[in-house]
Amino acid sequence: MLRQAVAMTSSPPRLPRERKRIAVDLDVIVNGVLNHIDGRITDLSEAGARIDGASLPERSRCEIHYGGQIVYAVVMWSEYDRMGVRFPYELTHGPLFRALEAAREAAPSGPARIFLSQRHGSFGRRGLS
Repeated sequence: MLRQAVAMTSSPPRLPRERKRIAVDLDVIVNGVLNHIDGRITDLSEAGARIDGASLPERSRCEIHYGGQIVYAVVMWSEYDRMGVRFPYELTHGPLFRALEAAREAAPSGPARIFLSQRHGSFGRRGLS
C-alpha cells in the first residue's frame, strides 16, 4: 500500500529538452504582476530561457520585454537571483528569435576535433610507449 502512495505522489521522470539552449547575453525587462525587474538572458531556446538578476515565484506568469517585443513566459524554477522560464508559445519571429539565430550562427558547431593524421603515435609529452 505504501508503494502505491509513493508512486502516486512522486513526480514523473523529466524528459530531455526538445530544444538545445544557446549561450547569449541579452539585457531584458521582466514584468511580473507587481513589478518590473531588469534581468539578463544567459541561455535561450525557442521554448525557454534562463534569466539572471531577476527572480519571481515558481509557476508565476510574466512578460519579457526585449527590443520592442513582449514574450509571455511561465517561471519553471526560481532561485535567489535567477530563474528559468518556459515560453507557452515558441519563438518563431521577432527580436528575441533573431538574437537566438545570431547566437546559433556565432556558436561553434561542436567540440574541436583532432584529425587522426595529426596525432602522435606515442603516449604522453615525451613520446613514452
